[in-house]
Amino acid sequence: MDPAPLLPRPRLFQNLLLFLWALLNCALGLSAQGPGEWTLWVSWTRCSSSCGRGVSVRSRRCLRLPGEEPCWGDSHEYRLCQLPDCPPGAVPFRDLQCALYNGRPVLGTQKTYQWVPFYGAPSQCDLNCLAEGHAFYHSFGRVLDGTACSPGAHGVCVAGRCLSAGCDGLLGSGALEDRCGRCGGANDSCLFVQRVFRDAGAFAGYWNVTLIPEGARHIRVAHRSRNHLALMGGDGRYVLNGDWAVSPPGTYEAAGTHVVYTHDPGPEETLRAAGPTSDDLLLQVLLQEPNPGIEFEFWLPRERYSPFQARAQALGWPLRQPQTREVEPQPPAAPTVSPAQTPPLAPDPCPPCPDTRGRAHRLLHYCASDFAFQARVLGRHRQAQETRYEVRIQLIYKNRTPLRAHEYVWALGHCPCPLLAPHRDYLLAVQRLVSPDGTQDRLLLPHAGYARPWSPAEDSRVRLTALRCPV
Repeated sequence: MDPAPLLPRPRLFQNLLLFLWALLNCALGLSAQGPGEWTLWVSWTRCSSSCGRGVSVRSRRCLRLPGEEPCWGDSHEYRLCQLPDCPPGAVPFRDLQCALYNGRPVLGTQKTYQWVPFYGAPSQCDLNCLAEGHAFYHSFGRVLDGTACSPGAHGVCVAGRCLSAGCDGLLGSGALEDRCGRCGGANDSCLFVQRVFRDAGAFAGYWNVTLIPEGARHIRVAHRSRNHLALMGGDGRYVLNGDWAVSPPGTYEAAGTHVVYTHDPGPEETLRAAGPTSDDLLLQVLLQEPNPGIEFEFWLPRERYSPFQARAQALGWPLRQPQTREVEPQPPAAPTVSPAQTPPLAPDPCPPCPDTRGRAHRLLHYCASDFAFQARVLGRHRQAQETRYEVRIQLIYKNRTPLRAHEYVWALGHCPCPLLAPHRDYLLAVQRLVSPDGTQDRLLLPHAGYARPWSPAEDSRVRLTALRCPV
């Protein structure tokens, strides 16, 4: 398709008819197939605990037309809430729950007992209590939500299950930070710097190895020789192995992070730090014998790489280009690209997009479109007041003319709504716009149009929508 700018033709009358048709279709409650749709989440409840850790919950309801399947997904979400620590001497939450049964007859007799928690039972999230002075325990059902699974454990019990919080704070989500420190990220906002320092050195003494810039994460340095690694802070003071004195192995604080220093008899010497560093660090080596090579690596935010490169080159240190690493490599493997050729996608000060969820919105835009397809976004490019997406067509639901395997989809404005993320699959409903002289031919995604992440549920909904469009 021609990438030249082109303004969309108004379709107000057609869109109005489709909107009225969508409202009528929803009001009549026509029989349907496929999953229903969720309402919006309600607000989070208060924390289940008055101090320490607890659980907060929110819920949503499934709206289903006659004949529709249940909604896909969970009706409840739980997150960890952290309140100020409980005062010294406070009774633990599980102990309080066991104590509720003190002096009450159990086991079908009139005997009463004093109960304390018992942690040797198979299920951590059952209220297993041991009768004091006796050799048996009794299970009183599930513990209350927010109870720790066991003393000192990170997990908490929710609905009878022991769950741990992901980096998003949601229990059981399994969300992890990527190497850049982004929750659920794909390592695409930072660069992986990995090199080997092989300078043999002309004399014994301290030699610069590399600058470790502010913001570095997952730092690792290793070598095998009688030489010693040295680390200097941004203030010019040595953190370890400075002034010709060898520091003992251990953990050292430097630049806002903990540096773990090991020195094995092997002889292997390592430095490790999780980061991010709050200041620059200078890595050196105290040479006592020829240098066999010092391996070092760290992850650095993209925007910090160019200043790091300039400063390192000013000090006369040769540099190779860094590598970008994905959590799951995507075929075909992308070649290593210089940061100068791939500028970082800095977040834009764009206003929030309007809410485009709902059956009526899907019906309106699908029926008014010329094409509807599943596509993977390969790239995004902004020029002037337009945004161009390069997409790979994967599945076509509707087309009035043939589509190529690779197409360009255009959106008006520097902040289009919705904004499509690269390397993700979407269901798109787009219009074809042809100039009067036929020289310009485009696929246009309308503002606040239909563009939703692909999922089996959304696939079922769009197939059902195709049956409801007016003839």
